[in-house]
Amino acid sequence: MASIVYVFLGLFVGVGLVLIFSHSAREKVVGICEVAFSRSAKKNANKEKILELLKEKDEMSNSEIREALGVSRNTVGRYLDELERESKVEQVGVVGQNVRYRLIQ
Repeated sequence: MASIVYVFLGLFVGVGLVLIFSHSAREKVVGICEVAFSRSAKKNANKEKILELLKEKDEMSNSEIREALGVSRNTVGRYLDELERESKVEQVGVVGQNVRYRLIQ
């Protein structure tokens, strides 16, 4: 009889622990998803800002875009690379300070 009580007690404690840990793990996953969604939304908003800037100014350099958005040189570079792959902008010039970007008409 005592062994049956211990089995049920063990099951009760085990199920309780699983519920506790699965709840905290679920919260972490939800938190990670929220952060990823927020970053993706911010990136897309910045890419749209780049397109608007290029509509206004025809051509801009990485540093001009960086100043306008307030992000790093590498971040602007990634955004511009993505926009190039999406056939929305093109690079004018090869390397250095003479490189500019413009919308593809």
